[in-house]
Amino acid sequence: MDEADFIIVGAGSAGSVLADRLTADGRFKVLVIEAGGSDLRFFVQMPLGYGKLFYDPAVNWCYRTEADPGLAGQSDYWPRGKVLGGSSSINAMVYVRGHRADYEDWAALGNTGWGWDEVLAAYRAMEDNEAGSDAWRGQGGPLFVSANTRDLHPLVAPFVAACEATGLRRNPDFNGAEQEGAGHYQLTVKDGRRNSAARAFLRPAMRRANLKVMTRAMVTRVVIESGRATGVEVVQGGARRVIRARAEVILAGGAINSPQLLQLSGIGPGALLRRHGIEVRRDNPNVGDHLNDHQGLNYTYRMKVPTLNDTLRPWWGKLRVGMQYLLTRSGPLSLSINHGGGFFRTRPDLPRPNMQLYMQAFSTLIPREGERPILSPDPFPGMSLGLSNCRPTSRGNIRIRSSDPMVPPVITANAYSTDHDVQEMLAAVKFLRLLAATKPLADLIDAELRPGPECRTDEELIADFRARSGTVYHPSCTARMGPDPATAVVDPRLRVHGVAGLRVCDASAFPTLIAGNTNAPAMMLGWRGSELILADHR
Repeated sequence: MDEADFIIVGAGSAGSVLADRLTADGRFKVLVIEAGGSDLRFFVQMPLGYGKLFYDPAVNWCYRTEADPGLAGQSDYWPRGKVLGGSSSINAMVYVRGHRADYEDWAALGNTGWGWDEVLAAYRAMEDNEAGSDAWRGQGGPLFVSANTRDLHPLVAPFVAACEATGLRRNPDFNGAEQEGAGHYQLTVKDGRRNSAARAFLRPAMRRANLKVMTRAMVTRVVIESGRATGVEVVQGGARRVIRARAEVILAGGAINSPQLLQLSGIGPGALLRRHGIEVRRDNPNVGDHLNDHQGLNYTYRMKVPTLNDTLRPWWGKLRVGMQYLLTRSGPLSLSINHGGGFFRTRPDLPRPNMQLYMQAFSTLIPREGERPILSPDPFPGMSLGLSNCRPTSRGNIRIRSSDPMVPPVITANAYSTDHDVQEMLAAVKFLRLLAATKPLADLIDAELRPGPECRTDEELIADFRARSGTVYHPSCTARMGPDPATAVVDPRLRVHGVAGLRVCDASAFPTLIAGNTNAPAMMLGWRGSELILADHR
């Protein structure tokens, strides 16, 4: 294909939704260009197989941040999807929309059309929730969302009961009327298989004659002529060519790749671009700035009762659950490792939850070379209680390292660079210990293994979470939305300020980070963005 009406760069969470919606009525020819390959791989399709994908360069960009003072000088590892479906093909499949007030914040920043009522309508339209339709959930849309009520580990019940005993209410639906509380997570799993954005949106759309998908094709720059994006330069199989866009180029590469591509195309901080010999098309210092991400860590416990360690560690256990999965698409391999969790406030005066909880009925203190050892956990019964902050105030940035598109960008995370974030996490880890000491969960715990009971003072707790924290894989806001070109990259219709025919539609366009896992909001952005695009091309 030498030209199309719309060129979508990236077949990830938002890009897959865009491809589906922009081709649905047959009016437009759409080309999707993806740097990775097919998602039809066993460990992509098997939900618990994502541990095998964690370090796999065949489906993963395998990024690393710069050494981070906030993480005790360590470089953090950032997996990002390089495959059809993007990070929705390698993630933990937890489906959380975020708090309604997060979207009211978006609207309050001047982003008309992105308040809670508008995004709720988009969520309900795109969902097919197993729990049924109500004022909050949607049913009949292309995205099946599992209620996750089958095969939950027995530890979920005492975990939720202990949360209730601390004063945190039981919540049957984190995407319902209230986010706060404890319960089990909804998942993007369907019939025992990962229900990625590629499976739910892109692959059905690929049956249409007006959609073409290029894989293993790297977009190296957006072609800009007289202030307008007219196409993209792409390298595939060693050959370089330009493909023209009759209507628009839409970047959907995510919070790392989209700002990188903008900078390579001459849109970004002028001094940075000139230093790398790139002609400045639009000097905008916000491109790549405002990087925001959730930081998390686990406290790990030896248990008195069996956990998934006992199921998944021995060879005979692997054989049994493997046969169960192959024959019935059920059992531990058909789920995320995050069975239970919730949202809570570290102070009662806060207006909404500021921390997210994860309960995992397994532990992986013993490392395994080349993979996240989900399928090979510790040789003793273990459990992990995890945390991540919902609205950290620390900000980082993305900067090209070179004018060579094949060179990974510089990722500066700046984790825990504000005292707010440090004190908030300190309060949160103290709550974890309170939770672990609360019946009925306390009766099932043998010992705290990480950080261990010798870690007691505030200084020791802070040093521990600086040493052991890391991303929970939710980078956002690096091409953020806003009406003012002085503070934003795209306008409320996702159009790049100062460049016609170019939009960014992915998590990089979030004005602020939402509370919770970001896959659902990224897909919603694709859905809502497609509505805006189609309205502009009636």
